[in-house]
Amino acid sequence: MSAREEILARIGKAVAGAADVEIPRHYRTAQQVEDLVGLFAERVDDYRAIVHVLPAAEVPARIDEAVAGRRMIVPDGFDRDGGWADLDTADGVITSCAVAIAETGTIVLDHGPGQGTRAQTLVPDYHLCVVRADQIVAGVPEAIARLDPARPLTWISGPSATSDIELNRVEGVHGPRTLEVIIST
Repeated sequence: MSAREEILARIGKAVAGAADVEIPRHYRTAQQVEDLVGLFAERVDDYRAIVHVLPAAEVPARIDEAVAGRRMIVPDGFDRDGGWADLDTADGVITSCAVAIAETGTIVLDHGPGQGTRAQTLVPDYHLCVVRADQIVAGVPEAIARLDPARPLTWISGPSATSDIELNRVEGVHGPRTLEVIIST
């Protein structure tokens, strides 16, 4: 028996016969936000991402402009024809998202259709994400309620950044150096 199995067996023995206890979950939900799109755009901008709020009819032209001259990864399920690039030669990736959070300016990918794989969204230096206005929720509890916990989740709050010991900001170490977000209204 491994150490892990031994510990789990001891825990199982200790709680054998104990009554099930209902744990109340009263999570704070976000305050009513009148302008989810505006708040989300403001928070994304605070993270030094490029953000555009556009009517749906203008989104394709903005995408064309953003990706012109770039070798882009276009994941299966993204509603766009485009030149696939290999991961090792890609300049960027274009995705949709599962949900976006206004309070935190966070985009959540569950890597479903149009969202690519984790590698496809973390390796290229540029990430263009198209967010529909109806995908934006006020806070984290509302986002979690929309997500499937069995799916792999990537939470993105701005371009990848870290700081060295002298607090010098370095971008692009753990993901794309440039994040551009198009919010389709």
